[in-house]
Amino acid sequence: MQMNEIKELETLLSKNRLDEALGQINEKISQGGENLDLLYFYRGKINWRKGLHSQAITDYEHAVAINPESNACHALEMARDVIDFFNPDLLNP
Repeated sequence: MQMNEIKELETLLSKNRLDEALGQINEKISQGGENLDLLYFYRGKINWRKGLHSQAITDYEHAVAINPESNACHALEMARDVIDFFNPDLLNP
């Protein structure tokens, strides 16, 4: 994946064109090659925005498995914190 393709994906994400970006990412992942960790990270971001949290976490985990220093490491930690958050006071106001 080349730098211009990365910038194109970032532009699609910033314009909230998630389905279009997701299609491109899935195509690139199926082709394999370079920057797979970045592709999984972006797909995780899209899935999180769509409310597909378990799929997002899985994508972040794939990215971290490929590159432990990926930006997905921080995203994975934050996603797990959100999922693990429990406040009993919110259940019975």
